[in-house]
Amino acid sequence: MLSRMLIALLLYACSLLTRAQECPPWPTHQASREVADLAQTLARWDDHYHRQGIALVDDEVYDQSRQRLHRLRQCFALPDKADPLATAGGPVVHPIPHTGLAKLADEKQVRRWLSGKASLWVQPKVDGVAVTLVYRAGRLRQLISRGNGTSGHDWSHHLPALGQVTQRLREPIDLILHGELYLHSDGHVQAEQGSLNARGTVAGLLARKHLDPLQGRRIGLFVWDWPEGPEAQQARYARLAELGLADTQRFSQAVGSFEQAAQWRRHWYRTPLPFATDGVVLRQDRRPPATRWQAQAPHWIAAWKYPFRRVLAEVRAVQFKIGRSGRITPLLHLQPVQLDDKRITQVSLGSLARWQMLDVRPGDQVQISLAGLTIPRFENVVHRTRIRQTLPVPDAVAYHALSCWRASEGCQEQFVARLTWLSGKQGLAMPGVGAGTWRRLVQAGVVTHLGDWLALDLADLRQVPGIGEARAEQLLRSFGLARTRNFSTWVRALGAPPGKGLVWTPDWASLAGRDIAQWQQTPGVGARKAQQLHAFFTHKEVQAVAEQLGQLRLPGFASPSLSGTQ
Repeated sequence: MLSRMLIALLLYACSLLTRAQECPPWPTHQASREVADLAQTLARWDDHYHRQGIALVDDEVYDQSRQRLHRLRQCFALPDKADPLATAGGPVVHPIPHTGLAKLADEKQVRRWLSGKASLWVQPKVDGVAVTLVYRAGRLRQLISRGNGTSGHDWSHHLPALGQVTQRLREPIDLILHGELYLHSDGHVQAEQGSLNARGTVAGLLARKHLDPLQGRRIGLFVWDWPEGPEAQQARYARLAELGLADTQRFSQAVGSFEQAAQWRRHWYRTPLPFATDGVVLRQDRRPPATRWQAQAPHWIAAWKYPFRRVLAEVRAVQFKIGRSGRITPLLHLQPVQLDDKRITQVSLGSLARWQMLDVRPGDQVQISLAGLTIPRFENVVHRTRIRQTLPVPDAVAYHALSCWRASEGCQEQFVARLTWLSGKQGLAMPGVGAGTWRRLVQAGVVTHLGDWLALDLADLRQVPGIGEARAEQLLRSFGLARTRNFSTWVRALGAPPGKGLVWTPDWASLAGRDIAQWQQTPGVGARKAQQLHAFFTHKEVQAVAEQLGQLRLPGFASPSLSGTQ
């Protein structure tokens, strides 16, 4: 709602959504460089926003980055010379300074702020651009950007284009108001849509030399203070409504407890509104006279922001997961962060090519959101650490659909993925046998080939770390159940290329003996699929697996001589 001037007031609070009060284990020279880099980035963001009306990052990312800068300076006892508003001021002095807005980080701080206060009000924290409005004889004559709270820029030349802003009051009086120019929206639900960069959009429009009336009609006005108005809040709101500024009264509610304030906060978060919001504002009924106001956060007003929809998270490690098909998926392990009601510890980058393009390394700060309100989604790298850690990146050429059929060097992960697929519901449907079980067996050295587990007995399993008597018996039952699956199920479980209408009969020898032309004669099998099927059934490692399964007397794999001895 207010400009970034008092973001610095967040600095005393510890954010629940960022890394706690840990300090990174940096040597002094690295700490100085990391802090200098972050400060330079923030200075660039501030300059673009205040001088050009361009928001280079989302407001939530900005707030968290500034919190991080302050915390790092505290960690390493570095001087804090940052002035977020170094380029924000303008040539026009505000007739009454814009006070700031202290941010309350959590419920505990909100309860503490409310304690001992009476006659309280709550209203939405409209996400827009703060301005001073000067009315003379009932006409809006001057519009001043908030700037640094003491001085700003004259935006009065935009008034003819601002068709949704009240230009004439119902009475010919003089008054000075503080308000918010916001991007008008029909039925904006904050919980579902977020802010959609509403503040940055308005700032960009107002930074233009000329504002088209069509663009101007997208901008609305919410008056959040009348510095020289009636002493009581209710009287101020009622009088503003009489003058034609009814939204202030409409969206302000008297509250007598934390629970009531929380109820209105939840209500406005999930209710359609004409503007984006990023929290609620709590106000005391009475405050000092306007002659005593200063461009800093006062004691009679505070903000209780909504949960972040995007958070900054520090990358702890980068893991390259290799799937059954050989696909390499980079996984970022994060310092735990809270997003909505979820604790996020990792996020996928999707593909090795994407990681190579982004070059994410441990120590980097990344932006995370939720896809569909449930799945962590990587958005971008916000800050890069100076120290670029070397990572063991897998060779994409070495991994493919037919690699890693045994637990050889560099193959354990794909081999475990093959076993996990084999025991899963799309394969042999073995109860209680998943990736964790296979990893234990592989690491213990009792499963190095795909069918080794079929030959294990109770004594073998009890020797595996983490597997006790009861668990060993359960695994043997699941292994025995796998033996009852038919040949077609086993072929699917091994990962044969799927195809509509494909029937895996009558036995392995028949399937492995088909050439590409014979596969292509199968209904629904084209040239590419025929090549894949032929490559699978004739691959030497796959043949070795089939031979092992035959030796273990599985129907369809066993040779006729072995079958006859069963």
